[in-house]
Amino acid sequence: MKVGIIGASFAKAAYLPAFRHVEGAEVVAIASARLASAEAAAGAFAIAHAYDDWRAMLDRHRLDLVCIATPTVTHAEMTLAALDSGAHVLCEKPTAMDAAQARTMLDRAEALGRVHMIDHELRFNPNRRKVKELIAAGAIGNVRHVNVSNIVSSWGDPASRPAGDWWSRAADGGGRLGANGSHQVDLLRWWLGEVAAVDGQLRTMVPDRVDRRTGASWQADADDLCSFAMEMVGGPLVHVFVSAVARHGLDNTTQIFGSEGTILLENTGEKLRLARAGGAFEEIQVPDPNATLPGLNPGIWNVSVVALLREMIAAIREGRRPREGATFRDGWRNQLVLDAVALSSRERRWVDIAR
Repeated sequence: MKVGIIGASFAKAAYLPAFRHVEGAEVVAIASARLASAEAAAGAFAIAHAYDDWRAMLDRHRLDLVCIATPTVTHAEMTLAALDSGAHVLCEKPTAMDAAQARTMLDRAEALGRVHMIDHELRFNPNRRKVKELIAAGAIGNVRHVNVSNIVSSWGDPASRPAGDWWSRAADGGGRLGANGSHQVDLLRWWLGEVAAVDGQLRTMVPDRVDRRTGASWQADADDLCSFAMEMVGGPLVHVFVSAVARHGLDNTTQIFGSEGTILLENTGEKLRLARAGGAFEEIQVPDPNATLPGLNPGIWNVSVVALLREMIAAIREGRRPREGATFRDGWRNQLVLDAVALSSRERRWVDIAR
């Protein structure tokens, strides 16, 4: 199967190492806004063709799969063009700039009969699968409330981001809500079902920034901190807090409280613990068999991509929908939630989610 990739940065970190372990898939072309970046990735991974024009790549190759790992503002245009060229599409998160774009992507993919997925790779992580299994089996009874906290320090220093960094620009679809909050929303929908309403706040805590290399001052306007509550259909209340500007990072923790037990999940060390009614916490984490594959970069994000790509390639080969993972439909439903958080922040009120 012939694969093309748009965007070289995440491709080098995750996609390209993972594709070495996906049988029957060959990356034949890569495009990046900077030709030097595309050529560097192509040289490191023996890719025959490198481009600084993604449209030229689509025009010159008949691709079975296009993977899109670019700024959010480009996702819809690139996805629609790739679908129209005959390719199936894997798109990075957040899905699009808004739910209308996400719905257009979904409708086009469905109308053309393409396999479509959003790269919410943590659905393929064994510990997060275990969480889903425990909840579905009633191991902790009825889920009552959930706390998710992702606190890091990587954006706290005004010189930590290069001038014009797209993740720091709202017009490009940057911000922590999209970067990390989208993953939290997807996991919570996967575990608990749909979201009924949200109440949230987005903040830019460090707007005044300086380029470390040039010393030039510049302004960031995307959120570097977001906090939101979600009322889930069926009752559970969820609180999500995401900050990139703490002085000391605490990484990612998830606490799920049920009527008959509690689940605790920590990204650091991938520690998963379960306590049933009347009992103490026990460690029940599950190792990822793909973590020992040669050439992968460390971290659950990079490792989980292997299983996601294997499922997508299998779905394309077998002419079926993905059995696992987030599709464009999930991307659209997730985007409805992200849009509602932004609206809630602007208007300082609870916002209902359309069903």
